[in-house]
Amino acid sequence: MLATLQQDVQAVRDRDPAARSTLEVILCYPGLHAVWGHRVSRWLWGHNLKLIGRASSALTRWLTGVDIHPGATLGPRLFIDHATGVVIGETADLGADVTLYHGVTLGGTSLDHVKRHPSVGDRVTIGAGAKILGPVTIGSDSRIGANAVVVKPVPPNSVVVGVPGQVIARSRHRTVTGPLDLDDTVLPDLVGVSLQSLLGRVDHLETSLNGHPTPVNARPSEAGVWPGEDFSI
Repeated sequence: MLATLQQDVQAVRDRDPAARSTLEVILCYPGLHAVWGHRVSRWLWGHNLKLIGRASSALTRWLTGVDIHPGATLGPRLFIDHATGVVIGETADLGADVTLYHGVTLGGTSLDHVKRHPSVGDRVTIGAGAKILGPVTIGSDSRIGANAVVVKPVPPNSVVVGVPGQVIARSRHRTVTGPLDLDDTVLPDLVGVSLQSLLGRVDHLETSLNGHPTPVNARPSEAGVWPGEDFSI
């Protein structure tokens, strides 16, 4: 148990540059408190003390803002950053070294007493506000972008963005010993890339027919900035 607690603390220190000391992590990180509270609730649940387990998880939710059902299975070194608004359902199971940001939901889509929540592989990062719904599997070393809504299985080493979530195969596979997958600024814009491609094809066709493309201002510049005069702002 002591080794498990030490791993939980080290996971926070490894993945949050704001963590300055072990004592600060132990005293001030609600995500860590939520994980520890779940370990107690899970033990009670597994020993057929289900009402006490639910009461324990309700207390943890009240103290931390994280709602984890005591029936959920959490792997080692889970890191819940900022914590507030995270929901993990009863039949969810998470692998090792998973990172969750605030507002993440691992929810169910069925009222039947069956496996109805996601299974998350090892070293998966799930961005702020993302929703993963139903008994879908998220492959190891994948990245779920902020606010993505995932309702279909995700292969290992994938990136998911958008609503509904679109799966993108990585051009560079992550390795087990590689750096943490935390940079939201490198997530692709599928709609923007598709729009630019279509606009380019239209320009090419118009140039072939008319000798020049039709002047249209309602498109982004090469820097990706849209002109404001084309909109009522």
